[in-house]
Amino acid sequence: MTAHSDAPKDNAARKVEARLPRGLADRGPSELAAMRGMLEKIRATFELYGFEAVETPFIEYTDALGKFLPDQDRPNEGVFSFQDDDDQWLSLRYDLTAPLARYVAENFDKLSKPYRSYRNGFVFRNEKPGPGRFRQFMQFDADTVGAPSVAADAEIAMLMADTLEAVGIARGDYVIKVNNRKVLDGVMEAIGLAGDDNAARRLIVLRAIDKLDKVGPEGVRDLLGKGRMDPSGDFTKGAGLESKAIETILAFTAARAETLTATFKNLHAVVASSARGIEGVIELEEIASLVKAGGYDDGRVLIDPSVVRGLEYYTGPVFEAELTFEVKDEDGKLVRFGAVAGGGRYDGLVARFRGEPVPATGFSVGVSRLLAALSILGKLGTENEAVGPVVVLVMDKDQTASYQRLVSVLRQNGIPAELYLGGSGMKAQMKYADRRGSVCVVIQGSDEREKGEVQIKDLVLGATLSSAPDREAYLKQQAEAQFAVPEAEMIAAVRKVLARHC
Repeated sequence: MTAHSDAPKDNAARKVEARLPRGLADRGPSELAAMRGMLEKIRATFELYGFEAVETPFIEYTDALGKFLPDQDRPNEGVFSFQDDDDQWLSLRYDLTAPLARYVAENFDKLSKPYRSYRNGFVFRNEKPGPGRFRQFMQFDADTVGAPSVAADAEIAMLMADTLEAVGIARGDYVIKVNNRKVLDGVMEAIGLAGDDNAARRLIVLRAIDKLDKVGPEGVRDLLGKGRMDPSGDFTKGAGLESKAIETILAFTAARAETLTATFKNLHAVVASSARGIEGVIELEEIASLVKAGGYDDGRVLIDPSVVRGLEYYTGPVFEAELTFEVKDEDGKLVRFGAVAGGGRYDGLVARFRGEPVPATGFSVGVSRLLAALSILGKLGTENEAVGPVVVLVMDKDQTASYQRLVSVLRQNGIPAELYLGGSGMKAQMKYADRRGSVCVVIQGSDEREKGEVQIKDLVLGATLSSAPDREAYLKQQAEAQFAVPEAEMIAAVRKVLARHC
């Protein structure tokens, strides 16, 4: 008697569709290797400036991120949030700055101050994904906590410049723009948007100005007024400002002149009625002096009033690293990357936990965006390319233990290696090694085993045999592309092949 089963006969009916969620990305070995190389250069630059590493978790209590979430009314708007088993709201970190503020506050008495730290890791945004806009992306931050002087801000601006050059962005292909939120605060006072009751409208204004490079002055004008509809048909509600207020803000963003003296004169005029605004201009003048003293006033670091940064927690100087070059993508379209890093002073973040003022400043590198720029520039050199392991081929399945011994010897000598674990023949194994990016393979059949030898096959050189100019060159190249050595000389032979190509 056959047992009855209600299970579907067709396994296809039970298959789960393999699909990547919107706004997320998979990364293969080459991209990961390139990213690792870039991160190490950033890390070395940060450590050159005396910053030390720290790591914070992906998840924080939602109230630790506080009012600085993109939407102040709903904890799940802008961030990914959930409740744990004791009904506490938790959120995936929106950036690396708010978690640092929590960490410093929690360990305040144990840390040397000023506290100089760097961190890198993924952050998460519960926002509408789009081209170049991801829900998960990596940042690399450097911050100084406990330094009230704008000298700390000037240092951040100079560090941003050195970081870009360290990863391969040439001088002249980028600019570090510096502004001060105190100046913008003065503008807000002048147009009647000061005070806590106007916080929401100020945030809309900030985000409108922050889009100046993308939508231009007229686009910003719309966002400061009734709102703007983008090319996709999505409508963004505006700040609802009157015409006079809009013109004041636009004058502020356009204050940069041919000379620093003229720029500062324009800024003083815009904020003449605000003590806080004047304080901000004076701080910018001091930063400009420090930048000049450091030798970074050669076009690398500029005072630019159009830079505001979109987050509300900035309280003083703000910075933005912008790539200025244009290149063509695969479709021949001009691409301009714009900002790849940014930050500023946030004296209020740690104070939320401490109940006392704690000055802090720092910046964040958009890792994925910077990596994409370096890729288009051709700055991801061969040192960042993923090189596959040496593959030991399995010629005789009953000799797997012998092949495993060869693999172990390679690994013990610091050479990445793997044993072919599939069930295919010689031809398929060679294809596998090629797909793995292997420079060479180790072969040992019964004849080699009896002689105590191995064959070393250089896959890179072997692939170019057909291009040899004559027979003599061909035979020489062929002899170098595959040769036999005693097992005792395997390590030296493999290293010679690797050195030839890596």
